[in-house]
Amino acid sequence: MTKILFVCLGNICRSPSAEAVMKAFVEQENLQDKIFIDSAGISGWHIGQSADARMQKHAANRNFYLTSRARQFDPNTDFEEFDYIIAMDYENMRDLRSMDSRNIYKDKLHMMTEFNTKIPADIVPDPYYGGADGFENVLDILEDACNGLLQKIKSNTQ
Repeated sequence: MTKILFVCLGNICRSPSAEAVMKAFVEQENLQDKIFIDSAGISGWHIGQSADARMQKHAANRNFYLTSRARQFDPNTDFEEFDYIIAMDYENMRDLRSMDSRNIYKDKLHMMTEFNTKIPADIVPDPYYGGADGFENVLDILEDACNGLLQKIKSNTQ
């Protein structure tokens, strides 16, 4: 089984959205017994909370449902457990790398936008302090990147 962990700062906007988008794509291809998906935050500010209501609304308009609860990234278990640990922006990547002080897990660490096939983006920007367009932009980028990631995983397992 391939295990994917999406990571953002608080685990209430971007990473739970990536989790929901990827789960929907995996279910469409009937691969849920081959691919496990989760999300986490670098910070512990929102542990146990549902995703941001605005993010949930925009995602639901595209038939993506953010059902997970926020949790904090745990370097003691998550580095070992997951095959892909995917950061939403450079700060998240920097934080993940700093938790991997011996550089053991560097091959598991990826930027979400590495997997984009259509949208030229360096990061998945945090929509928290913006308006509706920001949430839509995040979903556009995530749909593109999750599709690219799924194609990569499928090509590696065939």
